[in-house]
Amino acid sequence: MSHAVLALGLAAVNVSGCVWYLPALADLRAGADRPVSRRSAAAACVSGWTTSGVVAVLLLVSGAWWIPCAVAVAGAAATVGLRAGAVVQRRREARESARDWAELGHAGQPPGTARARTGVAVLIGVGPAAAVVALVVVVEPGGGTGRWAVAVLPAAVVGLSLALAFAYLRMTRNANRYHTGAVGRRR
Repeated sequence: MSHAVLALGLAAVNVSGCVWYLPALADLRAGADRPVSRRSAAAACVSGWTTSGVVAVLLLVSGAWWIPCAVAVAGAAATVGLRAGAVVQRRREARESARDWAELGHAGQPPGTARARTGVAVLIGVGPAAAVVALVVVVEPGGGTGRWAVAVLPAAVVGLSLALAFAYLRMTRNANRYHTGAVGRRR
């Protein structure tokens, strides 16, 4: 593959990546209004996308492969280092916040909240993957009888996974309400 084609593809990915790096830039601009961990995570995001952009330019400018590859490795190392620092800082902030709330007599988040979020994320992620598998299984290689399946199956599988996700979330919330004694309280 030529450098120009790879650079064009990388540039297209960078343009579509604005949904990640523009909010990260806003977090960095906000400064002290954001927690340190969030600013560190934003710096990691911007570092990664900047590396990708620099590699795209280097693919157009340089003739050798080793120059863009060296910049990509260095940028990836910087991004991973910044992100790891952000994770450590976030955990530190969470412990400090839990300690502060405990001093005020607040119990914190109900148990199982993180597990519920993970379950919903897994169910939502499995939906599109199951839709692709269903299409591969149902649609024949010749493309004859499976035209209706191209439109119906992905929507049905994603809809089913979303319904399961919402049912799981509702069950978990009800279980947390009963566990924490919040049943019967008026809001």
